[in-house]
Amino acid sequence: MSNSYTPPKVWHPDTKSGGQFASINRPVAGATHEKLLPTGKQPLQLHSLATPNGVKVTILLEELLEAGFSGAEYDAWLISIKDGDQFGSGFVELNPNSKIPALLDTTTGSRVFESGSILLYLAEKFGAFIPADPAKRAETLNWLFWQMGSAPFLGGGFGHFYAYAPEKLEYPINRYAMEAKRQLDLLDKQLAQHEYIVGDDYTIADMAIWPWYGALALGRLYDAAEFLQVQDYPNLQRWAKQLDARPAVQRGVMVNRNWGDGPQLPERHSSDDFASLEKHVR
Repeated sequence: MSNSYTPPKVWHPDTKSGGQFASINRPVAGATHEKLLPTGKQPLQLHSLATPNGVKVTILLEELLEAGFSGAEYDAWLISIKDGDQFGSGFVELNPNSKIPALLDTTTGSRVFESGSILLYLAEKFGAFIPADPAKRAETLNWLFWQMGSAPFLGGGFGHFYAYAPEKLEYPINRYAMEAKRQLDLLDKQLAQHEYIVGDDYTIADMAIWPWYGALALGRLYDAAEFLQVQDYPNLQRWAKQLDARPAVQRGVMVNRNWGDGPQLPERHSSDDFASLEKHVR
């Protein structure tokens, strides 16, 4: 590498070279300003943004509603992370870690944060999209937690240095591209033997993995499809397209979205909100 860096004995934050999100990065937790969260009429109150982690939850909620679980009706409120909404006092009370998504179940008073925790909470609450068989349930949780542990390498690692870092550096891009390719190959091999991530069952494992790796396979993440040669994973491609065709998935990706092409639904308060959007055909 052309430039080397020698860490000082004591680290101090550098807000001048933090890239696109430097203005909201800080080494302490807690609220920066007073701001109460809005509350709607639905049983579930979701505060989120249509990042891959946020989309996991809106896909599950839409799948639950399509499956006939009326208790899964929800209000979805936009949290703009670039504007620092996640550091408002109301959001910090809901999620002290200041990350989206965060959910309030008004029927139980439960606050739920971390996307994997929300998926598991809702699947157990409604008894859907998680197998009852102990072995299949364990396998579903294996892949759910695999995604939670692996995505930081794809997002915070590869995605950051490939798309968001203030300068392109060969070493971190190569390091995280290697890991991203390994993860894609792992999924491709798993899907060579199964229709869904866990056998014949469409589960919360699929819903957790698709917004990251399905979106990457379909060329919608970091503009990195050619760089990572995603077309070389045919089983992953088949699965990604299969989920992409599901109506609930198509609705879920619209919710809390306020950028890019295609329909956007920054806030969602009932299923009728989708009627005002033009049908999006990919």
